Amino acid sequence: MDKRQQLISTAFTLFYQRGIHAVGINLILDTSGIAKKTLYHHFATKEDLLLAVLEYRDSVFRDWLARRLRQAGSGRIASLALFDALDDWFNDRVAELQPFAGCFFINCCAEFGDVTHPVHRHCARHKADIQALLSELLQQDGMSYQQASAVAARLCLLKEGAIVQAYVCGELEAAKLAKSLAMEIVKGADIN
Repeated sequence: MDKRQQLISTAFTLFYQRGIHAVGINLILDTSGIAKKTLYHHFATKEDLLLAVLEYRDSVFRDWLARRLRQAGSGRIASLALFDALDDWFNDRVAELQPFAGCFFINCCAEFGDVTHPVHRHCARHKADIQALLSELLQQDGMSYQQASAVAARLCLLKEGAIVQAYVCGELEAAKLAKSLAMEIVKGADIN
């Protein structure tokens, strides 16, 4: 792993475990074993490093999730597999995502509340991309774009609620509970 990637990976782990504002540059440097000069060669500011960390987590998470959903099949079946994937994540059965500490994007938004801030915008884009992925899968079953988008929005609302329940309340069965509601939403899509 090159030094830039090592900085990103180390910063992600620390930010995810402790929070962004709680982690200083010196801790990232001490943990990574990389010199300050090297850090500033790659990233002018801590915020630049954070934006690279967001790109990294976005890529790892979306690749993992897309792979999991496509392995399940297509359409409605794949969209419901979202909750099986979440259950594995909540219960630390996904090594590539690190031990569950909530959603990194939600956590970042809690620390960067200004909706116009680049960090907040990046997090919102991640959430929109996940919703678009679900919508695309639902369209494979013949749903119209509008109908698939509406169902995907509801499934994402359940997904976000399950993540918060799992992290804030320690309800590690939240994804299973959400899946039963998701089945009703997907089944009801035929009626709407």
